[in-house]
Amino acid sequence: MERSASPKVGSTPLTSSEVPFTTFIQLNGKSTAPSQFRTPGTFTVVRLKSPTGLPDRITKLSPVPAMLVSVSLKSLPSSRYQVWASDKIAPTSIVHPFRSNVIDFDSQPGCWAGCEFDYVHYSVPRTILDDIAGDLGFGRVSDYRLAVLEDDLVVAQITKSILPFLERRDSSSALALDQFSLILGAHLVQKYGVLRKAAAPSRGGLAPWQQRRASELLHENLPGRIRLADIARECGLSTSHFARSFKISFGVSTHQWLLKHRIDHARQLMSQPDLSLVDIADLSGFSDQAAFTHTFHRLVGVSPGRWRRHHATLKFRD
Repeated sequence: MERSASPKVGSTPLTSSEVPFTTFIQLNGKSTAPSQFRTPGTFTVVRLKSPTGLPDRITKLSPVPAMLVSVSLKSLPSSRYQVWASDKIAPTSIVHPFRSNVIDFDSQPGCWAGCEFDYVHYSVPRTILDDIAGDLGFGRVSDYRLAVLEDDLVVAQITKSILPFLERRDSSSALALDQFSLILGAHLVQKYGVLRKAAAPSRGGLAPWQQRRASELLHENLPGRIRLADIARECGLSTSHFARSFKISFGVSTHQWLLKHRIDHARQLMSQPDLSLVDIADLSGFSDQAAFTHTFHRLVGVSPGRWRRHHATLKFRD
């Protein structure tokens, strides 16, 4: 995921408008957020942090219909925090850590914080939410209820799980962010959507030919640059339906499947003594050796170097 210590606030990230991304914007005493904070028309995760607060109210805008989810990582006194929706001030109180706001971008949400703050903002396009709602049997959701300073344990846990990735320099694949958007989106649909009675969704997994095609595409794209929607389209399914069916068939999400096969591929490459760990990380689809080492240790239980030395010793004995 991208990280910037002091980027130009409001500048457009170097990424396709169709590709999800994350960024960490650290304001300093001299930099300020623009009065109109524009988000791209895709799923994004933005951490916005300031040691001094905002001098004026900012309004958040999206070029496509979308929902804004904002989660505070720090406490703020009620006198130093305000939220607007449809140009009306929403009632607020003391901001406790991991309280969340859920606001439709159509209402042009605004906010002001007159002291140090640290927030994670999610922008979730309505097309993603409509796809999820349809797959769950709700049909298109016409409206979402406004929530301010909501004690939402699910959103809080989702945010806690993504924070380590926002703080690291290794990038996360678009496939991983697609998967993440579905998890958050399903929660938004069911907790905040104004829903009709749901029909029972299909519980089946992928057909054998769909399993083969999905595996082929994932193997061909070990770095994870392929989108979940592309694989779903090849299998003739909606993105949400495909993601759920894939997990039923394989027992893990597409991103988890991809990580496991990257590590399997790396272990095969480590039998070649002329390849360095940097080369192996690159050939296995990791952004750098640090990302490779972190993932390898998490899934295997030891560092790549230690694993390689151990298996080299076993091979020598044989």
